[in-house]
Amino acid sequence: MFFLSDMLNKKLQMPKAGEALPGRDRPIPTAASHFISKRPLKGPYPEGLETAMFGLGCFWGAERLFWQTEGVWVTAVGYSGGITPNPTYQETCTGMTGHAEMVLVVFDPKIVSYEELLRIFWESHDPTQGMRQGNDVGTTYRSAIYTFGEDQARAAAASRDAYQAALRAAGRPGAITTEIAPAGEFYFAEADHQQYLAKNPYGYCGLQGTGVSCAVPAGAA
Repeated sequence: MFFLSDMLNKKLQMPKAGEALPGRDRPIPTAASHFISKRPLKGPYPEGLETAMFGLGCFWGAERLFWQTEGVWVTAVGYSGGITPNPTYQETCTGMTGHAEMVLVVFDPKIVSYEELLRIFWESHDPTQGMRQGNDVGTTYRSAIYTFGEDQARAAAASRDAYQAALRAAGRPGAITTEIAPAGEFYFAEADHQQYLAKNPYGYCGLQGTGVSCAVPAGAA
């Protein structure tokens, strides 16, 4: 019983550097191209496109949200925000790598703004749940925005404050626990996980929003 309790506590707490799994020197194998668009997952990406990174819990359903958004050029799922280099899915799920399940979004800002991507992010999950998302429990399912540059950082923070106010006005308790930090290394997940719900239309999707709309401040970026 002590062992089970200890494992659960570790999944709800970020591992320290000395506790994290060692990982490996080389990237794990992944798909070369997007299952739907056939565009290259790792680039090169066309000039003028921008990159964003979001974590909304299980990345299967989260990725579908963004590949269905007009102006998004390509998406990929992977692991970021932790310690272990080049982790596998199984390693990440133990909570001992420190990574969150993330979606990499490459988009055309002339068609879809970063603020619009933020609105989709906030409205599509519950950002007040800490180290979980619904029945998915653990550090890997935490809400996170990893930003590329100061403009994205400012926009993400402004949208968080706006959505916190909207939640409060709607009478929903709890503070937003979303991690907002500069983007670090993004480790592409295994090929099976890329565009999972396109390959498995009846597969698991745990996304559930709060029902509260998010009005991202105009010009936040």
